[in-house]
Amino acid sequence: MAVEIERKFLVAGETWRAQASRRLRMVQAYLAGPLPGIAGAPRCSVRVRIAGERAWLNIKSLQVGITRQEFEYPIPPDDAEAMLALAGGRIEKVRHFVAIEGHVFEVDEFLGDNAGLVVAEIELDAEDRRHPAPDWLGREVSHLPRYYNVNLVDRPYTRWTPSERAGEDLP
Repeated sequence: MAVEIERKFLVAGETWRAQASRRLRMVQAYLAGPLPGIAGAPRCSVRVRIAGERAWLNIKSLQVGITRQEFEYPIPPDDAEAMLALAGGRIEKVRHFVAIEGHVFEVDEFLGDNAGLVVAEIELDAEDRRHPAPDWLGREVSHLPRYYNVNLVDRPYTRWTPSERAGEDLP
């Protein structure tokens, strides 16, 4: 079984930009995802993503937390374009890769309806694995579903309240 252990953080400031080694524009959409309040709703999201010249189909469990099941398969970009046309809303972002102390942070700078949202993700091999904490790494939001890409389609960042954007409602 494929397992992803990923922690997600808000990003403070712009100093991370000087450390980014490369960037990649991405567009993705969800072919299946959460259906709030509906019995028997999906327990996973099904995503199609195009990143640069490559494309993937991704299935990810919907439980909240840093460890989830994830399956990802490369697909032809033409197929991905056709699948994107079948989906509802899209997420567009630029992913920046920042290597620090043998770890790679993926800093996602969202565009469109999610413009203004910048988060950093790091994949780990164990939940208790220590990782660097650069000065631009802000509050952890791994356990907050509103930051999951699948939820940003229906409730984008531009529709969040000012206190939600500032993270004032976070524990």
